[in-house]
Amino acid sequence: MIKNRKKKEEVIQKNPAKLFFYAYVITILTGGTLLSLPISSQSGEFTHFMDAIFTATSAVCVTGLTPVITAAHWNAFGKVVIIVLIQLGGLGIVTAAGAIGLLINKRFSVQERMYLAEEKNANSLQGMVKLLKYVIIATFSIEGVGALLLSFRFIPQFGLGRGIAYSIFHAISAFCNAGFDIIGDVSLIPYQSDVFVTLVISSLIILSGLGFIVYNDVLKAKRFKKFRLHTKIVLVSTATLLIVPTILFLIIEWTNPATIGNLTLTGKVTSSFFQSVTTRTAGFFSIDQASLRSGSLLLTIALMFVGGAPAGTAGGLKVTTMVTLILAMVANISKNRDITAFKRRIPQEIAQKALTIFFISIFWVFITLLILSITENGLGITDLLYEIISAYGTVGLTTGITSKLTDFGKLAISFSMLFGKLGPITMVYAFARRTHNKAYREAEERILVG
Repeated sequence: MIKNRKKKEEVIQKNPAKLFFYAYVITILTGGTLLSLPISSQSGEFTHFMDAIFTATSAVCVTGLTPVITAAHWNAFGKVVIIVLIQLGGLGIVTAAGAIGLLINKRFSVQERMYLAEEKNANSLQGMVKLLKYVIIATFSIEGVGALLLSFRFIPQFGLGRGIAYSIFHAISAFCNAGFDIIGDVSLIPYQSDVFVTLVISSLIILSGLGFIVYNDVLKAKRFKKFRLHTKIVLVSTATLLIVPTILFLIIEWTNPATIGNLTLTGKVTSSFFQSVTTRTAGFFSIDQASLRSGSLLLTIALMFVGGAPAGTAGGLKVTTMVTLILAMVANISKNRDITAFKRRIPQEIAQKALTIFFISIFWVFITLLILSITENGLGITDLLYEIISAYGTVGLTTGITSKLTDFGKLAISFSMLFGKLGPITMVYAFARRTHNKAYREAEERILVG
């Protein structure tokens, strides 16, 4: 028994990906169990266990998909459980554990620093404790400012107590890119023309989607020329993926009375911008997703798949992965042996990793879609693809089919949320057998492609 336990500990130490997987699963099961109890529901009755697990998974994976209406189904205790799970997922389970370690003045071992570096996609163990402190301080500071700003709208509308609670809940949910709301079943549709609320929520989503490494670099370097290549790519690609889709949503939905057709010019621009922002893994919506035109649905699916930047709370393929693939394609077409951006060369192993992530993601989405198209009778293929991409990208947007899924469908979507949160590489490393490098290389022979 002791030997088996030691063996498991050794496996986890050698494979941090397994630790992350087990940590998230345990947190989800704990949160799901609490949410299933009568003390968490408005009715005082047990919640269907699969619905509770689905909600807990969505909260920990900062997604926002839910089979029940958060505002109506859960009582105050249930909502506290959800927001705690969101904060844990937003920080990262290992980072949250590290925060507790800092409070008790714990000394971090090399192994613990390695876990932190793995979770935050850091390239070095150096300065990990400093980075941990920065992440925690930045997270709570930005959430605090967001809550303060939102209180100017919510306190006059809901009263002092509820206004403060709503401000804190939505600030955390927005910054963690979770998309849970406790306003009702229409998310932020009541505020679709409210520029102030839209900008506050959007700023929280964008900041967390950039990643802590990026705005740390921006604060230190101050000038674009001095930014690291990672920061430059994230800032330029993020700006592009905010501006261009806003214009496209505006053009496509301009005359659609079910979305923005009946709004004022300000309302149209505000809603189109927010749709562009929230598709980057946030999950809030100010437009009814089921009423979007086909072009907008396709654009939303693409944006959800790409997601935000690494080392933040956003999910998806990640903008740096997509940019690397595009740059590799351009280099190949132009017969350039190097992949370059902003007068810097990107290593070939980064491009190989990006390609691996891309194909694992495509494979996962396709297999899940194939299975659900068989098991979820009566649901359209477009709605299912939208739901799966939303889960994989930890976005939380839906065309309204979440509550219609079977228990098997909910389980499959839950796995997709966990897959997207931990990332394709982490999930593969957690369970794939490691192969040792051979002392020889096979003979090379060309094949025809294309």
